[in-house]
Amino acid sequence: MVRAKFKCESVTKYATSGDVKLSPVTTGSKENEEFFKWTPAGEFILKTMNDLAIEQFTPGKEYYIDFTLAE
Repeated sequence: MVRAKFKCESVTKYATSGDVKLSPVTTGSKENEEFFKWTPAGEFILKTMNDLAIEQFTPGKEYYIDFTLAE
C-alpha cells in the first residue's frame, strides 16, 4: 500500500456531477513535511456523479489517499 496526503483545493458542483481537486501537502506540520518527501508533486481530480462523495470534501482540509493493489 502507498499512502499520500493531499489537500482539497476546490469542490465544484454541476447539475448532475461534480469535481474535487486535491494537491499534495508540502508544509504546515512535521507530518506534512514527511509526506512531502514521498509525494512532492502531483494532482488528484475526482470526477463523480455521487453527491454523497462530493459532500465528504471541504476546501482547505487534508485527506489521506491510499493506493492498494486490486487483485
